Amino acid sequence: MEDTSAGNAAEGLAGAVGRAREREAASRRILETISASPGDERPVFDAILESACRLCDAPFAGLYLVGAGRGHARLVASRGARSEWLASTEKKWALDSGASIPRAISGGAIVHIKDLADTDSYRAGDPQRVDAVDMEGMRTFLAVPLMREGEAVGAIGLYRREVAPFAPDQITLVETFAAQAVIALDSVRRFRALEERSREVEEALAHQTATADVLGVISRSTDDLEPVFETIVGTAARLCRATHAVMFMRRNRAYHMAASNNADAAFVRFADEHPHLPGRASVVARVAQERRTIHLEDCLADPEYTVLDYQRIGNYRTVLGVPLLRDGDVIGVITLLRPDVEAFSVREIELVETFASQAVIAVENVRQFRELESRLAREQATREILEVISRSRADERPVFEAILENAKRLCDAPLAFMSIANEERTRVTIPAYTGARPEFAKILDAFDLPIEHSELVAINPLVTGEAVHLPDCSDDILYRERNEHRVFLVEVEGIRTILAVPMISGGVSLGAIVLYRREVNPFSPDQVDLARAFASQAAIAVENARQLRALAARTEEVQALNASLETRVAEQVDEIERMGRLKRFLSPQVADAIVSGGKGDALSSHRALLAILFCDIRGFTAFCETAEPEETIEVLQTYHEEMGRLIAGHGAGVDHRSGDGIMVLFNDPLPCDDPAGDALRLAIAMRARMEELCASWKRLGHRLGFGVGVSLGYATVGMVGSEGRFDYTASGTAVNLASRLCDAAADGEILLSRRAWTAVEDAFEAEAAGELVLKGIHAPVEIFRLLGPRGAPG
Repeated sequence: MEDTSAGNAAEGLAGAVGRAREREAASRRILETISASPGDERPVFDAILESACRLCDAPFAGLYLVGAGRGHARLVASRGARSEWLASTEKKWALDSGASIPRAISGGAIVHIKDLADTDSYRAGDPQRVDAVDMEGMRTFLAVPLMREGEAVGAIGLYRREVAPFAPDQITLVETFAAQAVIALDSVRRFRALEERSREVEEALAHQTATADVLGVISRSTDDLEPVFETIVGTAARLCRATHAVMFMRRNRAYHMAASNNADAAFVRFADEHPHLPGRASVVARVAQERRTIHLEDCLADPEYTVLDYQRIGNYRTVLGVPLLRDGDVIGVITLLRPDVEAFSVREIELVETFASQAVIAVENVRQFRELESRLAREQATREILEVISRSRADERPVFEAILENAKRLCDAPLAFMSIANEERTRVTIPAYTGARPEFAKILDAFDLPIEHSELVAINPLVTGEAVHLPDCSDDILYRERNEHRVFLVEVEGIRTILAVPMISGGVSLGAIVLYRREVNPFSPDQVDLARAFASQAAIAVENARQLRALAARTEEVQALNASLETRVAEQVDEIERMGRLKRFLSPQVADAIVSGGKGDALSSHRALLAILFCDIRGFTAFCETAEPEETIEVLQTYHEEMGRLIAGHGAGVDHRSGDGIMVLFNDPLPCDDPAGDALRLAIAMRARMEELCASWKRLGHRLGFGVGVSLGYATVGMVGSEGRFDYTASGTAVNLASRLCDAAADGEILLSRRAWTAVEDAFEAEAAGELVLKGIHAPVEIFRLLGPRGAPG
């Protein structure tokens, strides 16, 4: 009997040890799964539920998590439930429902029900409780909350299909599993936060790179918008994950496609043929009308979106439109398209708005460049025409031809002609034209019509003295009435837009300049003004010899003025360039003095008597080895700012900086009366300021000091370098001596050379500091330690 009891005890002990090992192994596997799945909690949940079912003798285990707002809990993982019951039961429970899982979560305590069939809710016929017992066969139920910082974030639920309460060690084990589930949740949350941060950093870097790329293209494309627009739409499509990106630019109230990315030929052709007008029908139209970004997550769900042919050909659903705003005016629109209903993020929208701002900059740059080119071209055209006028006193034809060629080129018109009235002002002929096709040229050659009762654009300005501007000849009454000349213009010559300006002299219209375009494209106000200017020049050409001679004199005056202006501009540009070069290594005051004084030769290589000051921070190398890079940069920044302010305030000619070392020159390139004294006064001011800085740094744990070396002697100074990179510097024994004195100076010391001390001994006090054998100098050097200005207290 005793043997049997001992055997049973041994078996029980062995079983307990075995169960403990199984639980340890299960915990180990779960922790390994957590480590192996840093970004996904599901494998961990599956491992926990498998171990819970196996080690707690439960056919079912489920893991529930609290949803956003803590209003409900939902089943996120399960094991062992019958599929019919799992399909029919609720996957989400309100936390105030009184069910077992919500009770465990709301109360933050274990819920252990011996028999679900012996509960009030079952007897009351609660549908969920009845289904759980009768359909799934649940009897004994255990719910253990997942606790994080005193608050339940979920629960693990287990049940048995017989009335068999869970043992205390099993409940403890499930509590361990619950803690591991919380660890897994926190691990995944941190991992995902890190991933999200990494994505944000990568995205920000990509956005910065893209912005820099666009700015680079803008800087290289001073007169061409196409590369800028193509870069913008391509980059926007790539970074914002859009299948298409299209840029529309305003022309004559309508918005025409200017650039596209990844759009097929059919879409490009359709967009070219169907520009947008401000309104509600499309995103481009709304952006133009409302002057703000428009974002349609699903354009087909918007009843006002009616450009369905665009949508069908482009095969898109989500549309983003961003305006190109210049002074509140929408000059263009960038659109991004996605084939699926997928909204653009706030960051993506902000990026496209940045691109839109860059596009406006590019447009403005090109506009200014073209405006400058146009102005120069107009000036050149004016000079050429005036030169032709001055050479062609007896023959007006060369003048007319020169005017028409320039008008055609500068007003972007493929066809131009000039009509002239006879002296009696009864008939009109066309003495000159350019760009006409052979059939139309025959009509122009034979043109000789009466002025009276004519409505032709070649004649009308002579009668009214006013310009005629027809945006579309095919939409004109003469064309609708089938006027012979107008029908020929439209249907044979292909002319659509016409501009005719009168040639007026002394209040009388002598003729007209007529410009044609073969597409509907009205002339801009600037082009109309330019055509008027050419018409005025044409009127000048038919004036009498007196006016021609006066005009020739004026031409010479203008040419002389232009030459003078060019010379002055060249001189100013040269002065600006010289000033820019000088200010890279000279103080602004010195640079201004050299330029204004015309002392550019002071920068050429020469010998000069200099006072040279070298200074650096004591202990800086050791400080750099132990300090953080940010601390090093902050110390250097403060040091150079403060020393730079003192250098500028003491009128130094040149200073060079490398790390913590600074070299300052006095007496070149501008002379000074007391170079050695000026150098020492700067050194004293530097030392005083550095004492304050070192004291503040010491409070931060940085032990730093400051030393100065000053020498006086002749050195070679001038520009040194190669194309694109010049520096103004000095070299020689005096420079080397100042550098070595700086190296030898202890913290707070200002060491002087013999020559420097001799030059200032009447104004300063110093003491002999012995002789030093300095690297790079053969003989021992007698040096002095500066005490201060004579008569100074202490």
